[in-house]
Amino acid sequence: MAIITARAFNQDTSAAKRSAAAEPLIITDRGEPSYVLLTYAEYERLTGGTRSIVDLLRQDERGDFDMEFPRAQINAKRIEL
Repeated sequence: MAIITARAFNQDTSAAKRSAAAEPLIITDRGEPSYVLLTYAEYERLTGGTRSIVDLLRQDERGDFDMEFPRAQINAKRIEL
């Protein structure tokens, strides 16, 4: 992985983007790794892609299914005025 200082990143972000296109780029702050710059395609590969809540809840199998929800219990408190 390539390494660049935060100062160099601030002075030439275009060079940092070109470097990150080839491989993830570590950005250091005061000599310590602070950030990693990578392409969005690489990010999606690492995270498994972006999925919406609809995709996550979708039922791929056809047909009905049974699901039971527990009954909600609401306990009222006595209020003293």
